[in-house]
Amino acid sequence: MSTDNSTRAPFPGHPGAARRVSDRLPVFPWDKLEPYKRTALAHPGGLCDFSVGTPVDPVPEVIQKALAAHSDTPGYPTVWGPLELREAIAGWLRRRCGAEIGPQAVLPTIGSKELVAWLPTQLGLGPGDQVAYPRLAYPTYEVGARLCGAEPVEYDSVDELDGSRVRLLWVNTPSNPTGRVLGADELRRTVAWAREHRVLLVSDECYLELGWEAEPVSVLRPDVCGSDHEGLLAVHSLSKRSNLAGYRSSFLAGDPVVVKELLGLRKHGGMMVAAPVQAATIAALDDDAHVAEQRERYAARRSALRAALEAYGFRIEHSEASLYLWATQDRPCWETVAELAALGILVAPGEFYGPAGGQFVRVAFTATDERVAAAVERLNAAAR
Repeated sequence: MSTDNSTRAPFPGHPGAARRVSDRLPVFPWDKLEPYKRTALAHPGGLCDFSVGTPVDPVPEVIQKALAAHSDTPGYPTVWGPLELREAIAGWLRRRCGAEIGPQAVLPTIGSKELVAWLPTQLGLGPGDQVAYPRLAYPTYEVGARLCGAEPVEYDSVDELDGSRVRLLWVNTPSNPTGRVLGADELRRTVAWAREHRVLLVSDECYLELGWEAEPVSVLRPDVCGSDHEGLLAVHSLSKRSNLAGYRSSFLAGDPVVVKELLGLRKHGGMMVAAPVQAATIAALDDDAHVAEQRERYAARRSALRAALEAYGFRIEHSEASLYLWATQDRPCWETVAELAALGILVAPGEFYGPAGGQFVRVAFTATDERVAAAVERLNAAAR
């Protein structure tokens, strides 16, 4: 028997394979930031990291206790979760978003990024379909389109889009990266356009609890969408509001027909939120006090960083909500990244969120009070 494999095709996924899914995807953006992180780490006062936006404050005690109380859970959880979890989600949506929704129209997910990345695939989209998302946007919207072979399309206004080709329309309010909030009137117009063209509208509302100079509105609110949620989904995450990025706790809600379809698909894929995390999610959604406390922390950090950045010469645009300041010096973003890295301050280049962000940086105010104070001191000293 011959052992010469030189003429055999490579295994799927190997270099040289004809069809590798990774070939459809852009370079992972955060890898490009590594040289600047090394520069910032070398600063004598240490790194002030405002790039990724990961929570650094403790998980609230009420949530930790719920997780610990359910740690002895040897059996499999369900994809849909217990009724108590779905009622907690529906109750929070009614209380916080004014959305009239039942537990049959909600679905827990394993972090919102997983959902965003795989939703087009789970909806059956593919070549010939378009997935539309804002011109300045979270990169995973594009990734989700490319994973299933659909065409990613950027937009400033839905009126620019071809309603006969778009199958999935993303809106993001408050926006990552800009912090812009879409008002009820704008959301109503977008819902009307999506329904006219039979396009599924998915609203990424992961920063809804973090409005500063504007009050974010859910697409599921009756004065936005009318008497039902047909053709609409909203995505929510507990990562930011409850410091649960490490728990991967999130959910979607909306059109019960679409939710049921996704539930069936995710059952086959075993896409289950861990049972202790499901219990922790119930505790997190039932408690508003820890959210108010965390908001106060972020508000103070935001105020301090904004004042220091403006004194240094930055202009802040939008940023009326979310966990970021969208800042510019009206020059290429990588020059700004390099300049701040020399001060030991790491920020995200606006280019990560689309070419339109090429002269901006995104500054996350999720670092500790001590690191924020250090960055403020450095910026103020350099501005003198």
